[in-house]
Amino acid sequence: MSGASRLDVRPIKELRAGERLTSPAVVAYIAKYATKGAEAAGAVDGRIHRSADLAILPVRAHTRRMIATCWWLRGLPEFETLRLRQWAHLLGYGGRFSTKSRRYSTTLTALRQARAEHRVEEQLEALGFGDRPTVSVGQWRYVGRGYSLAEELIAASVRASRTGVSA
Repeated sequence: MSGASRLDVRPIKELRAGERLTSPAVVAYIAKYATKGAEAAGAVDGRIHRSADLAILPVRAHTRRMIATCWWLRGLPEFETLRLRQWAHLLGYGGRFSTKSRRYSTTLTALRQARAEHRVEEQLEALGFGDRPTVSVGQWRYVGRGYSLAEELIAASVRASRTGVSA
């Protein structure tokens, strides 16, 4: 599967009077940013203390709009408890995106293991080994580096002297 076929890029446009934003569009938009760190979206690494600082942030226009929206929403009484200004530099989110409960869900370790197994299957399929049994070495350890060039010459001369053939 190519990288392009895994993308789901759709703009969220400005709404006209009477128009409503659909839940799937909002979920897709949030998921786009929730699955990567805020810094990958272009957010800044330090808190913003004054609204005047918004104008000079070294970010793309889209990121600036998201940060400014967090700042503006915090000014509304119904969003006061979300502490959006405190976390505006992280696009409004100040916690951990993903938490897992062993009681109610799978663990992140199990998800990583499943992903690793999936990638191995993909690679074997791409190499033409998908339908053949294979053995994977999952652990490596250092056992040595072999001969240096000088040691290789000495070893070759020893081998030659044992067999009677000149090196």
